[in-house]
Amino acid sequence: MIKLLDTHQHLVYRDVAAYSWAKDIPPLAEDNFTVGDYLKLTEDQGIGGTLFMETGVDDPDYQSEAKYVQDLAEDANNNIKGLIVSIRPEDDNEFNSWFEKTLEMNAAGYRRILHVMPDETSQAQTFINNIKKIGQAGKPFDICYLPSQLSIAYDLAKNCDETNLVLNHCGVPSIAAGEIDQWSKDIKKLSELPNVTCKLSGLMAYCAPGTSSQETIQPYVDHVLECFGPNKMVWGSDWPVVNLGKGIQEWISVTRNILSSLSKDEALAIGNGNAQKIYKVSL
Repeated sequence: MIKLLDTHQHLVYRDVAAYSWAKDIPPLAEDNFTVGDYLKLTEDQGIGGTLFMETGVDDPDYQSEAKYVQDLAEDANNNIKGLIVSIRPEDDNEFNSWFEKTLEMNAAGYRRILHVMPDETSQAQTFINNIKKIGQAGKPFDICYLPSQLSIAYDLAKNCDETNLVLNHCGVPSIAAGEIDQWSKDIKKLSELPNVTCKLSGLMAYCAPGTSSQETIQPYVDHVLECFGPNKMVWGSDWPVVNLGKGIQEWISVTRNILSSLSKDEALAIGNGNAQKIYKVSL
């Protein structure tokens, strides 16, 4: 069984941070989703390690979240190989002071959720300059845009051609609405940029309620595989958001089916190899 490096493990600790975005999403609105919960759910599922992905906590809490999870990562039993932390490239002062601290923490990467921000956030020169700084430090930046914003993602990637950008959730296609045409074109264009990698994650959450299955997502999977190819893709669980589908075990099972149709080298590249290189972690 190929070991999976989960590059998109969220954790929810409500005594550490506030998660306003989750309040209207019943499966996520209450409860903690702890590293212990994750380890129980994925026992014997072939997870070789995880990268914690910042969980979109309320603005005052994003640094506390990173520090808390950094402590969790120091316990090897938690199997957290690195942290992708939240950062604010649109604000020089806030960016610079936190960037220094996160470099000392040896953060594996960075993210700013952009699908909740005005389009111009990532079009501003300050933002672009700071994404370039992330690349100069040898770190990747995860990008999270709505499908309607993929042309903005393209411009950012073109402007920051020396920074590795990881496109979260295959560009968030509107699977429930069956919208594929424009997304397909935009994904093709993005895939032609050498610094953009596609993260195979999130798709189950975009299916209409009760319809998540390999069959439902296959056209989208086929397209990203055709465009990016196995050498420009990484895998992530998007736990616990994956509970909007049928949960992490379903997604791991679907993932293994998808990987089984590829050569061993291709499956290894998506399962863990590419991610180990991009985020500079090892299983």
